[in-house]
Amino acid sequence: MSDSDPRAGDSVDRAKVEEFVQTESGGRAASGAAAVVLFVVPLLWSLFQLWIASPLPYIFEIGVFNSTESRSIHLAFATFLAFSAFPMIRGKHLDHVPIYDWVLALAAAFAASYLFVFYEELASRPGAPNTQDLIVALGGLVLLLEATRRALGLPLTIVAGVFIIYSLAGPYMPDVISHKGASLSKLASHQWLGTEGVFGVALGVSTSFVFLFVLFGALLERAGAGNYFIQVAYALLGHMRGGPAKAAVVSSGLSGVISGSSIANVVTTGTFTIPLMKRVGFPATKAGAVEVAASTNGQLTPPIMGAAAFLMVEYVGISYLEVIKHAILPAMISYVALIYIVHLEACKLNMQGIERLDRPTLAQRMLNWVVILLGLCVLTFAVYYGIGWMKDWLGAAAIWVLGPLLVLVYIGLVGYATRFPALEEDSPDKSMDELPPVGPTVKTGLYFLLPVVLLVWCLTVERFSPQLSAFWATVFMIFIVITQQPLKAFFHGHGQYGAKLKQGVVDLAHSLVTGARNMVGIGVATATAGIVVGTVTLTGIGLVMTQFVEFISGGNLLLMLIFTALISLILGMGLPTTANYIVVSTLMAPVIVTLGAENGLLVPLIAVHLFVFYFGILADDTPPVGLAAYAAAAISGADPIRTGIQGFTYDIRTAILPFMFIFNTQLLLIGLTGWFDLLVTIFSAVMAMLVFSAATQGFWMTRTRWWETVALLLISFTLFRPGFWWDMVYPPTQDRPGSELFQHVDDVPTGDPIVIQASGMSLDGDEVSKYLQLMLPAGESPEQRLAQAGLEVSPQGDQMVVDFVNFGSVAEQAGISFGWTIDSVQVGTDRPPKELMFIPALALLVVLGVGQYRRRARENAAAQPA
Repeated sequence: MSDSDPRAGDSVDRAKVEEFVQTESGGRAASGAAAVVLFVVPLLWSLFQLWIASPLPYIFEIGVFNSTESRSIHLAFATFLAFSAFPMIRGKHLDHVPIYDWVLALAAAFAASYLFVFYEELASRPGAPNTQDLIVALGGLVLLLEATRRALGLPLTIVAGVFIIYSLAGPYMPDVISHKGASLSKLASHQWLGTEGVFGVALGVSTSFVFLFVLFGALLERAGAGNYFIQVAYALLGHMRGGPAKAAVVSSGLSGVISGSSIANVVTTGTFTIPLMKRVGFPATKAGAVEVAASTNGQLTPPIMGAAAFLMVEYVGISYLEVIKHAILPAMISYVALIYIVHLEACKLNMQGIERLDRPTLAQRMLNWVVILLGLCVLTFAVYYGIGWMKDWLGAAAIWVLGPLLVLVYIGLVGYATRFPALEEDSPDKSMDELPPVGPTVKTGLYFLLPVVLLVWCLTVERFSPQLSAFWATVFMIFIVITQQPLKAFFHGHGQYGAKLKQGVVDLAHSLVTGARNMVGIGVATATAGIVVGTVTLTGIGLVMTQFVEFISGGNLLLMLIFTALISLILGMGLPTTANYIVVSTLMAPVIVTLGAENGLLVPLIAVHLFVFYFGILADDTPPVGLAAYAAAAISGADPIRTGIQGFTYDIRTAILPFMFIFNTQLLLIGLTGWFDLLVTIFSAVMAMLVFSAATQGFWMTRTRWWETVALLLISFTLFRPGFWWDMVYPPTQDRPGSELFQHVDDVPTGDPIVIQASGMSLDGDEVSKYLQLMLPAGESPEQRLAQAGLEVSPQGDQMVVDFVNFGSVAEQAGISFGWTIDSVQVGTDRPPKELMFIPALALLVVLGVGQYRRRARENAAAQPA
C-alpha cells in the first residue's frame, strides 16, 4: 500500500484494532461458565467500589472498610481478573480459561486479600511476620509480577524485579548505589504486609479515585456520549480546511474526558476519524499521527487527566482542584497548537473543507457564536448564583430541592432531544460528502453534558473530594443509562417502556463490567509501581539518586531536566503512563527540586511532577514502542514507526512546554498578580505556541526559509520566557547580607515566603549551600515571625547563625538545621515589567508576516496560467 495515496487502504484492520482493545480491557472472550465468571466478578468489583465511595456504609453502619482493607480487596479483584482475563501466552486460550489460570487467579486473590482477612492478626504483630505471613507475602509478590506481565507486558515486570533484586543485593552493588541490604523477611514485610510498598499511596489512589472516573467514562461511552462528541466535533469543524483532522483533535480531547487513556482514545475515535482524514487528502501516516497526537494529549486535559493526575494529589499534597488549575493552560495551548498544525498541514496540501448541508453566511456564523457565548455566560451566572442563593435560603434542605431540579432539567433535555433526528452510529466506511447541521446535532445530546457539569461543579464549587465528586457524577450517569431510552420512548409515544427499561439495566450491567475490566491494567500497574516506591523508602536510594544525578549533570538544571525527560520517554516505551509517572517522580522529582534550590532556582514541586507526567504521556507515541502509534497504524494501514515519528513531530510542541513552565511558572498560573496578568500570560503563551508550531512545521503563510524558522523560534522563546533576556539587563533579585534578615522579614506580607541562602553540614557530613523558601506567618516583630516559622537566629558578622529549629516546623521542613548559617537574603528589585520584551518580539513577527504574505502573493501569481 502506498503511503502517499490518501485513499488507499480505507478499510480498517479490525483484527489489529481488536488486539489493542483487548490490551485495554482483557484479552479473553471466553464462553460458558468462564464467561459468567468474567462477567460477574468485574460487576461485583464495580458494585464494591461504588459502595465504599458512597455515604451508605456510614449511614447504615455496615460494610465500613478502612483504606488498607479497601486497597487489599481492590487488588484482589484486579489480580483475579488479570489471571482469568489475560492468557499466560498471548494469543493462546482466548476462548476458555485453563484450570491452572483459575488456580493462579484464586491464589493471587487470596494473597492480595490477606491484609483484609487477617487484618487484626497482622496489626498485633507489626514488623514481626510469622512463617505464614512470609510465604503469602513472597508468593503474592511473585504472582503480582506475573499478573503485571500478563496485563501490561514485560517492561514494568522487569523494572519491579530489578528493584526487588536491588533491595536484597545492596551490599554487592557498585559503591555509588550500594546500601546495607534487606533480608527476605524485611523485604516481604515492607513490600506486602504494610502500606509502604504494594499497598501504598499509588494503589490507594487507584482504589479511591481512579476506579470511579474510569467507571464514569465507561457509562458515558455506553450511553452514547462518545458518538455524540465525535458528531458534534465534525458538525462544528468539518467545513474548515482539513476539517476531519481538526474534528479528530477536538473529539479526542472530548474523549479524554471519557477514557483518560491515549490508546483507548485512538481505538475509540480513530476508527472513525483516520479513514475520514485519508478521504479528504491526508496521507495515511499523517492521518494516524494526528490521531495519536490528539489522543496522547487527551490525558493532559482537565477535568480528567488519567490516573497519574490523581496520584499528584497525594504526592504533591495539594487538592485536585489545584492540579486542574495548574494543568489547564498548558493543556489548552497544546490543543490550540495541534489544531493549528493540522491547519498548516491542510494548507500545504491545498485542502478544502467538507460541504455543509446548511450554509450559513459569515454574518450568521458570527451571530451564532455570539449568541452561544452570551447564552453560556448567562447560563453560567444563573446556575452559579441561582444555586448559591437557593443553598443559602434552603440550608440543609437544598439538596432535596436541587436534586429533583437536576432530574427535571435532564428530563426536559431528553424531551428536547427527541424533537430532532437521532444521531447515526459513526462508521469508518460511511461517506462524509456533506456535514450534518450544527444545531440539531448539538441538541440531540445536551443531556450528556449534565453529569460532566455535575462533576466539575462538585470538584470546583462544592470542593468535594475527587472520590465523592466522581461518585455523585457516576450515580447520575447510572440514572441516565437506565432511563434515557424509556424517556425517549415516552416522548416519541412508542410505548414498550418495560423493554426499554430492561435494556437500560442491561446497558448498566455491561457498563459496570467494562469499567472494571478497563481497571485491571491500572490496578496491577499501581500495585507493581508501589514496589519501586517501597524500595526507595527501604533502601534510601533517593539520596543516592541525588548524588548520582548531580554527578552526571554537573549540577546543571537544564541537563538534569533533559536526563529526566529521557528516562521518562525510555521507561514510557514499555510502562503505562501511571507506572512511569510513579517510578520517575519518586526517583527524580525530589532530586530536581533539591538541586534546583542549591543552584538558586526554586522549582515548585507541582511543576516537576507535571514535567514527568507530560513526558510519560509522550512516550505513548515515541518509537520504537509507542503503543498509541501502533494502534493508529493498525487503523490507517501505515507503518507504525513512521506514524510514531510523525506523531512525535506534532508533539514537539507538547515536549517543549514542560521545559518552559519549569522556568516560567506563570504558565502554571503560579505567581500571577491579577486578571490583567492572567490575560497577558494566556495571550503570550498561545501566541508563542502558535509561532513555535509554524517554525517546527516549516510553514506559515507559505513555506518558511531557514532564517525565518530561526527567527520564529527566537520569537516563540521570547514570548514563553521574556525574563530570560530581561534578567540580563535588569536582574530580578539581589542578594543582601544575612545580617539584614530581620530588616527584610519586616517587608514580607503575612503568608508570603522569604528566600534565603543557607549553608551548613548535611546529614552525610558534606558542606552544602542552597536557596530556601521560608513561609512567614504573622507576628509582632521579625524575631517573632521567624520563631512562628520554627527558626531562632542570632547575628554573627555578615551572617545569621541558626540557634534552634523546631522539629516539624516550616523551617525544619525547608531543610534548615541547627548550626547552619544564613549567608544572604534574596530581595526583589524594582525594574520595568519583563513583558516589555513582547514588543520587539511581536514587531519582528509582523515583519516576518509581511514578508511571507508578499512571497505567497508572488507564488500564487506565478502559479496562475498565462
